[in-house]
Amino acid sequence: MIRKIPILLLLPTLIVGITAWSAQPKVEFKEGKYQIDVWIGGKLFTSYRHTPDPSQPLFAKGILQTKPVLYPVHSPSGVVLTRGYPFVQVPGEATDHPHHIGIYFTMDNVGPDNDGFWGNSKAPLPAIRHVKVLRMKGGQGSGTLATLSNWVGKSDKTLLEEEREMVFQAVGANQIDVDFTIYLKALDREIAIADTKEGMFAIRVAQWLTEKAGGRYLNAEGEELEKGVWGKRSNWVRLQGEKDGAKLGIAILNHPTSTNSPTYWHARGYGCFSVNPLGQLDFQKAQKVADPKPFDLKIKPGEKALFKYRVILYEGDMDRVKMEAKYKAYAK
Repeated sequence: MIRKIPILLLLPTLIVGITAWSAQPKVEFKEGKYQIDVWIGGKLFTSYRHTPDPSQPLFAKGILQTKPVLYPVHSPSGVVLTRGYPFVQVPGEATDHPHHIGIYFTMDNVGPDNDGFWGNSKAPLPAIRHVKVLRMKGGQGSGTLATLSNWVGKSDKTLLEEEREMVFQAVGANQIDVDFTIYLKALDREIAIADTKEGMFAIRVAQWLTEKAGGRYLNAEGEELEKGVWGKRSNWVRLQGEKDGAKLGIAILNHPTSTNSPTYWHARGYGCFSVNPLGQLDFQKAQKVADPKPFDLKIKPGEKALFKYRVILYEGDMDRVKMEAKYKAYAK
């Protein structure tokens, strides 16, 4: 016998479900000529600045933006988590390493000419040039932006094609996640990327998040500060600090399918927070590993290398137990 449930008894459950879904902040994209703004819950979260805007020159004289970046990046309540320089001047902020801009993805020692994409901020080439938007779709609680870019060497020849997907997720009132899935594809010749610590997927954080200001790195093994996490493998690293008495932080999670997992970390106390799976030889030497070995990535024509990370921007305290639970959920 099939039992019939009166529709009136189902209504409260349906209403609660609909209300919970509609309460999720909306993720929206607003496209301009030089950038795509990402809005979450009616507030600007970040901008994907893919091409330099000549009407808005960088504050730092003689410095060029030679790659797409996410800048500025805000916490769920609107606190700026990224350094302002070289876009704008912020009193008391460090002005070292002008190529550290927002959230960015690049690497040194790429290709036959050893092109230095990572550190270049003063010459037009090498550069990572935006080609087009592949997909852009907002929605309740989540939105996806996918782009195509070319890694152009000093000879003005494209060495690699980058296909990137960024999924922006409003997880809750105190957390925003951004999932990055990035493929680097070699075109008509093999491209080798030699091991170097100068890379790869990075965030230059605001001054108040640096170790000097009280920020603390923590990795999956429970090691802390730059001296505990730099040059070591780990599934995740978290950087947490305080702003106006409130705890805020950034965590980067490395997906197990990403190239050379678990990844190495180029995380510096002065504010460069970077995942670098391709710095193996440099890191092993620095950590005095017996018989250090290079990873020596080579991408054959038509093949791709995958780099996959989740960035968590959060407010409150995120300890090791909480972070490990979030990593396990991401790694499934």
